[in-house]
Amino acid sequence: MESMAYLALIWVVVFVANILADKTRLTPVLWFLALGSLLVNLGLIPTSSSEFITGLATLGIIVIMFALGFEESTNNFISSIKKSWGIAFFGALAPFATAYFIADYFWNDINISLMSGLTMTATAVSLTMITLKSVGLQNSPAATRIMTSAVLDDIASLVLVAIIVPVATGQGPVNAIELFKIAGKAVAFFLAITALGAWLFPTKPRGWMRHVPLIRSYGMQHLLAFGKHSTLTVLLLAVLMGLLAHEFGFHPAIGAYMAGLILKEEYFQRKEQKGSYEDTQRIVDNIAYSWIGPVFFVELGTKLAFDAQILLSVIPQVIALSVGIFLSQVSSAAIAARYTGGMDWAASLLIGFGMLGRAELAFVVLDIAYVQNQILNAQAFYTLMITAFILNILVPVTITLWKPHYTKSVEG
Repeated sequence: MESMAYLALIWVVVFVANILADKTRLTPVLWFLALGSLLVNLGLIPTSSSEFITGLATLGIIVIMFALGFEESTNNFISSIKKSWGIAFFGALAPFATAYFIADYFWNDINISLMSGLTMTATAVSLTMITLKSVGLQNSPAATRIMTSAVLDDIASLVLVAIIVPVATGQGPVNAIELFKIAGKAVAFFLAITALGAWLFPTKPRGWMRHVPLIRSYGMQHLLAFGKHSTLTVLLLAVLMGLLAHEFGFHPAIGAYMAGLILKEEYFQRKEQKGSYEDTQRIVDNIAYSWIGPVFFVELGTKLAFDAQILLSVIPQVIALSVGIFLSQVSSAAIAARYTGGMDWAASLLIGFGMLGRAELAFVVLDIAYVQNQILNAQAFYTLMITAFILNILVPVTITLWKPHYTKSVEG
């Protein structure tokens, strides 16, 4: 029952956070993170979440990402990939280099520098997308570029993990075979997604699948109409795709987003199912943004438990790294969006602000580097944790403040 008590407390925080968001006109995500940190530092919840809360938080981010993909157009996402390579490449290279050299200056340890750079590489797309959702920009071209760039960043980060971690832990030189396996898994995952979206899900399967007995006569449209359980069907699909992504080495949230992305409104348009698309979307949004999804952000905030002595000792490092990553991330992503993605400056800067977040993969790297292998010292760990938290706070703040300029540019 202890976990249930913690869940009740988290939901109280979610309720309070929404009230504060309404009063301050800031996204609830900011308050979820801040109040989650407050809970753990006041000793109201433990620093290590129970398996129940951790599992619920994971489900929360899966449903959030599915809901965001469910709203996005598949064609917009695919067409955006070729325009997002520059944002992904330069938007990852600049913060990696910045974190590496700042860490090298303070600790003069190549392994700490490498892990610091890796921690600051991948963008926390879920935080950005939920922030864009809260300000009504989740379907904007800038949002699509951020999402596609972040997916590409995740792929690159997985490769970097395979390269850097064995070197930093002294396990041996880079294994070319392992790198080849990772690249192969990435390709196989997206081919599987393509096959589902292009051949299996349509009203009647296409390609070679139209020759498979039973499958050839039924598509996703028929499955969604079965038993009036379309919400259960799509949520099951989100979880299954999340599990598939995990098996291929990605965060489950990536699979969930892709599941939502390849579902089309036309699949819901059967006579006996009139209005189910709107009903399903309403229920999914309620789960994602009101009661399950917010658990992820509150739990994320609890990762920042302060030790006063260490906290005071790393203030210079935190300031240097936070300012450095802010400037390098925003400038590199914005310039790339402007000159390789063809966006105007208002949209380019919005993309730069949207790429600031550091969450899922950053904390995985910190766990590997500090908890599992002791590559990082306590000062480096706290510096990276606090910097990630500051950057996460800056995402909703900067996007909210920049929205009027972006909207004016679009309308003008």
